[in-house]
Amino acid sequence: MFGVIVDCAIYRDGRRAEGPQDFSDALDEARASGDAFLWIGTYEPTEAEFDHVRREFGLHPLAVEDALNAHQRPKLEVYDDSLFVVLKPVLYDEATDSVSTGELMLFIGDCFVVTVRHGEGAPLAAVRHRLEQEPDVLRHGPTAVLYAVSDAVVDHYIEVAAELQSDLEELEAEVFAPNASDTKNTAARIYGFKRQVLEFRRATNPLLAPMERLAFGEVPFVHEHARPFFRDVADHLTKASEYIEGLDRLLSDALAAHLAQTGLRQNDDVRKISAWAAIAAVPTMVAGIYGMNFDHMPELHQWWGYPAVLALMAGACLGLHRMFKRRGWL
Repeated sequence: MFGVIVDCAIYRDGRRAEGPQDFSDALDEARASGDAFLWIGTYEPTEAEFDHVRREFGLHPLAVEDALNAHQRPKLEVYDDSLFVVLKPVLYDEATDSVSTGELMLFIGDCFVVTVRHGEGAPLAAVRHRLEQEPDVLRHGPTAVLYAVSDAVVDHYIEVAAELQSDLEELEAEVFAPNASDTKNTAARIYGFKRQVLEFRRATNPLLAPMERLAFGEVPFVHEHARPFFRDVADHLTKASEYIEGLDRLLSDALAAHLAQTGLRQNDDVRKISAWAAIAAVPTMVAGIYGMNFDHMPELHQWWGYPAVLALMAGACLGLHRMFKRRGWL
């Protein structure tokens, strides 16, 4: 068994059964029994490592290429011998308040499930453990695995969206704080937040069509009685998508409000500078006139001329200061 295979097990009548260690023999046994299926989980396999799996399960080369290269949009594709589903799990890092996405591909056949995981955040181990505790669900075969994995991924979308909502509330409080001053850092945080929401939307929005197809259409290798369960997943996905759209709109509003506040603060600064410049202009003008060194100037040779000019400059400055203060410029 290849090192990239994380887990390999036969499930019969909803319970994990002892089987051959080699997955080729395990697949033959599952097909021979008629009431069992094989579930193989792999992690970031290379083309050479996955080639044996591809040949043994008869997987379509185009689907295999997508599974190995990753960086795929969520989708559902039907091939002759299998169903290919791409999901993008989302992971929220509390330490950095950031969102990252992984990729999870599922090949669903008549008696097998092959999963290929890229990155972190895929809840496969937890889903497998939970299903093994629910034999009534697991006995429905590969369809049950597809439903459980999709449900876990979509439910986690809502949890991550709630975390982002909490972060957004903190950001809004910072934007509307009366003493907010670090405008450059706030704008950078908002733009960074919007990029995370955009990455989140790339995981959720393309998945809406595949879930609708599983919920309301006829899809090979998926039991028709599973449609109500996929309808529930589609409903949760719609809720998550609307949640994310709301976050994006709120971020746009927060950015607009932040830019407007920045403009108002700049206008305030300009008015203050203008007011102080006007106050400074009066004594500058008077001093400039009396510094022109003409002989015949008003009160130039009077003993009270110098204090009178100083009093005039002080009075004019004080008057301008009181006027600007009343108008809110200072």
